[in-house]
Amino acid sequence: MDIKNLSIESAHKGLLEKRFSCIELTDAFLNKAGKENERLNIYVTITGEEAKEQAKIVDNKIARGERIDLLEGIPCGIKDLMNTKGVLSTSGSKMLSNFVPPYDATVVKKLKNSGMVMIGKTNLDEFACGGSTEHSYFGPTRNPHNPDYTAGGSSGGSAAAVASDTCLYSLGTDTGGSIRQPASFCGVPGLKVTYGRISRSGVTAMASSLDTIGPFAKSVRDIAIVMNYIAGKDVNDSTTPNVVVPNYLQEINQNIKGLKIGMPKEYFNNGIDKEVKKSVEVAIKVLESQGAFVEQVSLPMTKYAIAVYYIVMPAELSANLARYDSIRFGLKPEDNGESLEDYYFNSRGEGFGEEIKRRIMIGNYVLSAGYYGAYYKKAQRVRTKIIEEFNEIFQKVDVLIAPTVPGPAFKLGEKLDDPLQMYLVDALTVPMNIAGLPALNVPCGITSKGLPVGMQIIGPQFSEGKLLNIGNIYENL
Repeated sequence: MDIKNLSIESAHKGLLEKRFSCIELTDAFLNKAGKENERLNIYVTITGEEAKEQAKIVDNKIARGERIDLLEGIPCGIKDLMNTKGVLSTSGSKMLSNFVPPYDATVVKKLKNSGMVMIGKTNLDEFACGGSTEHSYFGPTRNPHNPDYTAGGSSGGSAAAVASDTCLYSLGTDTGGSIRQPASFCGVPGLKVTYGRISRSGVTAMASSLDTIGPFAKSVRDIAIVMNYIAGKDVNDSTTPNVVVPNYLQEINQNIKGLKIGMPKEYFNNGIDKEVKKSVEVAIKVLESQGAFVEQVSLPMTKYAIAVYYIVMPAELSANLARYDSIRFGLKPEDNGESLEDYYFNSRGEGFGEEIKRRIMIGNYVLSAGYYGAYYKKAQRVRTKIIEEFNEIFQKVDVLIAPTVPGPAFKLGEKLDDPLQMYLVDALTVPMNIAGLPALNVPCGITSKGLPVGMQIIGPQFSEGKLLNIGNIYENL
């Protein structure tokens, strides 16, 4: 069995035709995961026993001649930010290094109901704060294309899991680029959905007005399959609107003749790596050859997106992390101290990493009396302007296409001592989170150093089907 060339559909077909059993399929991926984890540090926890138990259930169903779902028995990885009942869920932090949740996140529950085989919980930057997984308590994930380079973050483990063939699809989260950036660095498709398209119930909150859940897969078509299972309204998440979920598989075979593509000039400026820029421009020409119209557009408010993000996100993060009191759950400090205040200081001092402490301090500062209006409130007003600008642009074009990241993957340690340089890696992905828009990373080239390049296809809210269609067409040309 060549797992490298399997897709969700071909694996499903192989199971139905009994070319291999689900146990054999699961063992193949578990063996690969064990080997690659030593080299790349992809998984915090590999769930071999649970995976094999589910595989046996699938094999028994097939033996009885029962119908199995398209995702049933398909190996996947789950970002360790998502609750998995009875399985360690650390959020990449020492604070939750012993936390075993009593219930599943909604997305996990949906996949379990579809018979998923979970290979393991993937590594991430602590509480999803970072762009390289170097802020994980469990060490960085390395890039499958070159282990000296980062796999990206915060969902670096989920992207590397798919890129290294240790699972067929995985789930990540995207608050400022944490799906698209590692997808670009690792050379796999990854989808950031419209805010609220997928439930976040049971997923550790980072910044509640920005967080989204989404899939990585080996192809855009596989992403469409996963989306059919996990998108939709959830009574446990009030931010999920009652918007009809289309059949995404049926939406990816549409002609793109006459499609209007906008190239935002601010996303192709001098700060973009030359090889990245060229790869994306060539990819756009390929789509143009299929009948799409291309025009240059301008998004001048884009330059304020990073500033807005690094006010809104730390503010919301600091509020969300206030719940970690180490009394109900969390790390118990070595020294309780003499007062409750001492206890909080000690538990958080020991439990949170440097990047989390930095962001908590920024968040508390911008929310403090005398600064709330000057920073947080003003940032929200600018955010509204960014949203309005995108709305105006989508009156003129159907989608926007731009580089996902200004450059290819960087070396581990290269930006670790310079937080500002690390933050600027998200310059092209953050605006979509600010505006709540969907964006799909599609691999579109390889640099001279053998590192992947990705382009992001951006659309108006709830246009995931359109983005997947364009990505699928490009992928198959």
